[in-house]
Amino acid sequence: MAQFHHLGLGGLVLIAAIIRLLLIGRRPKNYPPGPPTIPVLGNLHQMPTRDAHLQFEKWAREYGPVYSLMLGTKVMIVLSSDTAVKELLDKRSGIYSDRLDMYVGQTLCSGGLRLLMMGYTPRWRAFRKMVHSLLNITTSKSYVQYQVLENKQMLYQFLEQPQDFLKHIRRYSNALTTTMVFGWRTPVYEDENMMQLFDGFAEFAEINQTGAAGLIDFYPILRGLPDILLPTRKKAKQLHSVEKQLYLKHWLSSKKAIRDGTIRPCFCQGMAESQKAGGFSDDQAAYISGTLLEAGSDTTSSTLYAFVLAMLLYPEAQKIAQEEIDRVVGERLPTMEDQEELPFVRACMKETLRWMPTTILGAVPHAVTKDDEYLGYTIPKGAGVMNNVWAIHMDPVRHPQPRQYRPERYLHDTLSLYDSAANSDGTKRDVFTFGAGRRICPGMHVAERSLFLGISRILWAFSISPAVDENGKRIIPDQEKLTQGFVCMPEDYPAALTPRSGTRANIIRKEWEEAQRDHLDEQTMQWKT
Repeated sequence: MAQFHHLGLGGLVLIAAIIRLLLIGRRPKNYPPGPPTIPVLGNLHQMPTRDAHLQFEKWAREYGPVYSLMLGTKVMIVLSSDTAVKELLDKRSGIYSDRLDMYVGQTLCSGGLRLLMMGYTPRWRAFRKMVHSLLNITTSKSYVQYQVLENKQMLYQFLEQPQDFLKHIRRYSNALTTTMVFGWRTPVYEDENMMQLFDGFAEFAEINQTGAAGLIDFYPILRGLPDILLPTRKKAKQLHSVEKQLYLKHWLSSKKAIRDGTIRPCFCQGMAESQKAGGFSDDQAAYISGTLLEAGSDTTSSTLYAFVLAMLLYPEAQKIAQEEIDRVVGERLPTMEDQEELPFVRACMKETLRWMPTTILGAVPHAVTKDDEYLGYTIPKGAGVMNNVWAIHMDPVRHPQPRQYRPERYLHDTLSLYDSAANSDGTKRDVFTFGAGRRICPGMHVAERSLFLGISRILWAFSISPAVDENGKRIIPDQEKLTQGFVCMPEDYPAALTPRSGTRANIIRKEWEEAQRDHLDEQTMQWKT
């Protein structure tokens, strides 16, 4: 009898376990709608491996501005309208600023140190406050001289090697960022530190996009498997060790320069003060400065690369912008002071951020710290919350003919990117590329200046037109072909950049010669101290 009793009990436990397993991936009735699920996987099997932004936009048109995806044991709520992002990520930011447990991205690849993926903890808030104080609107103005100098080198390089314009754009945004963060510049594209940074970032994106990474993230039970069965884990750990060495090297050399009194004004000076007061580790400081370096290098260069593509594909917009610059600026380089007089050029900057958003699905999802309700749906505690930037930017009600590049949409928009994001009416916000709520990009002020200077001066100096192949036929790139990853940009394309006049070519040469003579050490090409 006891035997049967045990069998019955064991059978019941087994049945309960099977039922529990089959309930994984099911969408509860009160959750936002979404694509049909299957047991255990939920919607995981439907997650696209390429061009995810198109599938996420398609689901938004099908299931509405707030829909849910059941990803194994986790829930992802996708926000695809300006009002939903404003209401939840901004107005309810007190509970919408956490992060999912990102085992591969944060624990393995980053040793738990990456600010971008850190949970909404007192530690994160303290670091965030520090970063904000060192990158706010007032301090960001003190970096303008760095932006101006790097910009002059970029224009000079366009003149000398126009076919390598992507390399020059990348060097510009990387050198700006290293100078602002660490106080030293990247004088050449072939700089080994820069190569390692861009390669490492590409590898980070690749590891985090694999199916294996998703499985380990969404089914925590698999984390107990040995490394031999989880090659992704081994790769992630290797990447972390290489990346940490690079970031530590940069940070410790900045600390040494601070001690020697040879450092240029930069972010690390302020962080060294904060480290004395707050006592956080060198590893952590290295990752804070390293993550800023990643963010600043990648997004600015991707946006400028998209801008050159837009000028090539939409010559009418280029013509209007250049007429405005010629009328206002004439035969000198545009400066930040010209911004108010160049509304169409500013509009080009905003339209580029809208038309080709680099953080196409909002970079890293937020997470909600307690149960919430919106539009009658339950948003469960612990759910990931995604800012579906692409779908918002491509909403035909918000932006008619969204795949057309039309700067005039922003012609009467005089707000800075930051002020626009702070607008209490979500429908009036310009672009969603920089995130929202307490996780909004702290480098917005710096990015806006780098982009305006880059765009206005490229337009002042060069005509951008399609390159021609060996048969003399114009090469017209496909604007829909994008790279894959956290941060995306147009796939490689050729373009012809021609100086608009001999006079302007001479001005560029002269400006770069003077900048080198006045500010740079002849041997090292670093700033004179």
